[in-house]
Amino acid sequence: MSKSASQLIDVSHVVEHGLVTYQGLPAPSICDFLSRKDSRKLYSGGVEFQIGKIEMVANTGTYVDSPFHRFADGADLADLPLEKLANLEGIVVRIKADSDRAIELDDQDLQKLEGKAVLFHTGWSRHWNTNHYFEGYPYLTKKTATSLRDAGVILVGIDSLNIDDDRDGARPVHTTLLQAGIPIVEHLTNLHQLPDQGFRFFASPVKIRAFGSFPVRAYALVPPGTEP
Repeated sequence: MSKSASQLIDVSHVVEHGLVTYQGLPAPSICDFLSRKDSRKLYSGGVEFQIGKIEMVANTGTYVDSPFHRFADGADLADLPLEKLANLEGIVVRIKADSDRAIELDDQDLQKLEGKAVLFHTGWSRHWNTNHYFEGYPYLTKKTATSLRDAGVILVGIDSLNIDDDRDGARPVHTTLLQAGIPIVEHLTNLHQLPDQGFRFFASPVKIRAFGSFPVRAYALVPPGTEP
């Protein structure tokens, strides 16, 4: 990493036609609404445009969950303030590959998390777009979610399938964090390229009314001289 200039590190997955993000949810359908060929008859000679069309569920690719995703009276994407999504002081929590699936934090880790976007780097994104991605993934426990909430974090992200154990229908992590107004970003990637701290994090969705989740172009701004 260059020591003379800030760098932008992309930590989101590509959304493409046929991509399965979560088993049981349909893959996006991406096509032309107006093709370049068909557009030529609308413009002067040599001028053409493409207008794309996409049909997808909200939880596709790397996405953010707002409180409305879990609670009918929670803030939707249109009401989610940028102060909770953009230019956030970030910190990466590294989880060892041989750790238990259920992620716990000790009290020492929690002392430095107030006011930060906390990103859990498990390495699970290496299985993205494979069948293995959907099974045996790491997740946070309810205790960890409660501790993060009480520590005053701004946003929580993870590079695996779900921040909750999908065998638990109560979804305690989503419930705890979203009830407290803390956005969640799932399916992150490339967190190994980020330093442990000292960067700014961004994950802003489109402002959509009555929508709880939507894909984001998540990225980090890493200042010069900061090594991963």
